[in-house]
Amino acid sequence: MRRRVEHIFVDAGQPLTCVDNVFPDVDVLRVEPVRAVIHDVFNDHITAAPGMHGLAELTNHEILPTPGAVLLATELFADAVGDAVVVDVGGATTDVHSVTDGSSEWSARVIDPEPRTKRTVEGDLGVFVNARRVAAMTDEGEDEERLEWLRAIPSDEREAEVTRWLAREAVEAGVGRHAGTVTEIFTPTGKTQVVRGKDLSAVRWVVGTGGALTRVPGGADILRRICTGAGAQLLPSPEATIVIDRDYRFSALGTVAQCYPDEVRRTFAAWIESLTGNTKLPSDEGVGVNDDAAPPDVTKNDTPHGLESTS
Repeated sequence: MRRRVEHIFVDAGQPLTCVDNVFPDVDVLRVEPVRAVIHDVFNDHITAAPGMHGLAELTNHEILPTPGAVLLATELFADAVGDAVVVDVGGATTDVHSVTDGSSEWSARVIDPEPRTKRTVEGDLGVFVNARRVAAMTDEGEDEERLEWLRAIPSDEREAEVTRWLAREAVEAGVGRHAGTVTEIFTPTGKTQVVRGKDLSAVRWVVGTGGALTRVPGGADILRRICTGAGAQLLPSPEATIVIDRDYRFSALGTVAQCYPDEVRRTFAAWIESLTGNTKLPSDEGVGVNDDAAPPDVTKNDTPHGLESTS
């Protein structure tokens, strides 16, 4: 079948890259080869974008798209301090990145395997470019009077409130699409529960990045709303700790992570230690994060380092 498809594309003069099946065997999911090809295709095309040719001449390294950089950073963050979800809300998209194997309670009920590292990019959930579409998803609908105060960069509280309103819906919808669901099915032995999709219930850290969550007050409160634990969806638990990435560490560190992965891990570990006062690398004796180090009791969204506790 592959050869037939290849011949069709060759005869049509169209480029084609063949990759091994993402399901090479029963209950085996292998997405890395496909992800690598997609990244290569991106690099081949991004250099044609305005300004990118000059940037490509400044470096011998690959140019990472922002979602790719944040995903790589999320992997190294999880290596350093434990399972994590990173939510990036922007003007055009809402990207959700997760690194977790899920909890043992639900793993035996998963119908289809999920990768440990997963990214979803929701192209209809931007808080500026797609603002009207996001607004239509809210209980209030397309509130024209409210949308009159929509700005790319809010400059006062009324404008910030509109962005906050849209970001809240974008986060809930984006994470809802990313997270797995629990459904009941009937079997010969009776009714049982099965899991479809990504189990986020074992996530220890929920990180907010992107302008809508880091530059507009209220980002941590928005993220706290998705920390409801396992129910109809397998969401992060209320005990997860919320962190606001005000300095855009994930996009920046993800860019250099291909060359300096160990340094990026240590940077993330030091950052979390500065927030919580105590952390361990997974290579240390014991668990990835010291369970004795309870996160500080922080409730305001304007804390110096961006840490928010869900407790």
